[in-house]
Amino acid sequence: MKKKIPVNTIFTDIGGVLLTNGWDRGSRRRAIDLFKLDEEETEERHHLTFDTYEVGKITLDEYLDRVVFYKKRSFSRKAFKDFMYSQSKPFPEMLQLVQQLKQQYGVKIAVVSNEGRELAEYRIRKFGMNNFVDFFIVSSFVHFRKPDADIFKIALDTAQVAPQQVLYLEDRSMFVQVAETLGIKGLRHIDHKTTVEKLAKFGFTIK
Repeated sequence: MKKKIPVNTIFTDIGGVLLTNGWDRGSRRRAIDLFKLDEEETEERHHLTFDTYEVGKITLDEYLDRVVFYKKRSFSRKAFKDFMYSQSKPFPEMLQLVQQLKQQYGVKIAVVSNEGRELAEYRIRKFGMNNFVDFFIVSSFVHFRKPDADIFKIALDTAQVAPQQVLYLEDRSMFVQVAETLGIKGLRHIDHKTTVEKLAKFGFTIK
């Protein structure tokens, strides 16, 4: 009989699991309306350069130079960046849940996320994730982004765990599937209630 390997590490995404997405289509739509930007041009410029920002090859200011401030604007760079940061909102139940898993079961917690550096650092500080997350494997820190399997390999190396010891919380099914090709157990997050139910199947019963 094959011995079951217990999970001792939780990998989790940030956007869509612990917090809202940092800079998604909805946030950009609100920015376009508020700052009276050209929607088609803004979206085209965003899609041409955002991956480069998320993988850590340009700064937030360089991203904004390409997408917003390539011509004179009636608003300041600070006003626009403040708006970007304000789009991040917490999912308190999920933040509490991950902290409960750590406290109750002594598991290691690792973030595996696609985020630009400045947005990631702001979100980590603002919502106190550095108080309970052991490792941050963020695309802009390690220069790989999901769905590249290498970001998960870096996470495994950083946490020094076998894939079979990891449970990965992620809202995007493709990313779950990529992680599973490495032997990582995937849990597709939809909402707090169903995630708690799914966690029980992996032996994590929240008190």
